[in-house]
Amino acid sequence: MRPKRTPTGRVRVEDIARAVGVSGATVSRALNGTGPVAPDVKSTIEAAAMRLGYIAQGTGRSALARQLPVIGAIIPHLENPNFAAGAEAMQNSLRAAGYGFALASSGYDRKSELEKVMALVAHGALGMMLVGAEHDPETLRFLNQRNVPFVVTWVLSKEVPSVGFDNVEAAGRIATHLLDLGHKRIGAIAGITRDNDRASGRLAGIRRTLAERGLTLDQEALIERPYRIVEGQLALRALLGMPNPPTAVYCGNDMLAFGALIECARQGIRVPQDMSIAGFDDLDFASQIRPALTTLHVPAREIGERTAQYLIARLAGEPVPPTIEVPVGLMVRDTTAPPRKT
Repeated sequence: MRPKRTPTGRVRVEDIARAVGVSGATVSRALNGTGPVAPDVKSTIEAAAMRLGYIAQGTGRSALARQLPVIGAIIPHLENPNFAAGAEAMQNSLRAAGYGFALASSGYDRKSELEKVMALVAHGALGMMLVGAEHDPETLRFLNQRNVPFVVTWVLSKEVPSVGFDNVEAAGRIATHLLDLGHKRIGAIAGITRDNDRASGRLAGIRRTLAERGLTLDQEALIERPYRIVEGQLALRALLGMPNPPTAVYCGNDMLAFGALIECARQGIRVPQDMSIAGFDDLDFASQIRPALTTLHVPAREIGERTAQYLIARLAGEPVPPTIEVPVGLMVRDTTAPPRKT
């Protein structure tokens, strides 16, 4: 049975109490921390409150939201330069249109993302940017329930509004480039694919392109690591320890590629003469290092700008396309070359 709503659409304490089978007083104590509640009962109440889209009375629009209409954004990690660039561009576009901006990070955790979404909406966010197409079902249900327009980014989706690109096809371009150079032993330092459809899509693109040439990505030549420079360094070290190391390595983003280049330099591996390295993102530093990094350019700032434009139009009741594709492109620089003849 759907919870009974107030005229404003707000779920009440009584609705949660009815759903869980406890008293309203117990629900209030659990949610407000004003009295003892058994841990298992408290967890059940909190889960029901989240599922029903409960927002506490008095948790209305923040002072900022009362001054400006606010749009929120949840990104996986604040350390990622690409997400930071996209968020900054989104903020600038919103500011120019008279909107405030609220940003939070999820740490690639779907439950954390849901909590952050609920918190931003509770403080007055009228629209929401999310990264990726895969989320806790409660997140999208909550946003739809509260009539908060949202858009997913860095991907293309047929199910929900999106601003982004096809990660499978994009990574396939990198694999095609390496194969066309003559590489057959290709390794991959991928991002963690769990709860990250961008990383898994890129890996799928590498595998698909190799399969089209009759090749496979050996399991021992695939290493998943968090998107940090040191992790790329450690992963490349492991690949070099193989009996027959790859002659080319795809990296799931530029941070991993930078780490791989550092490890190659440390071990005296010449890039690209001894090994080719390719990244993904085209961070500002990618074209400045030596050798300059071959990578897949992702227009992060354009994604942020187009996302802001989409949400502003939705809030104004203007027609908008459900899918906005941004162009990506392979940037061939100095870290890839034909394999060394033996």
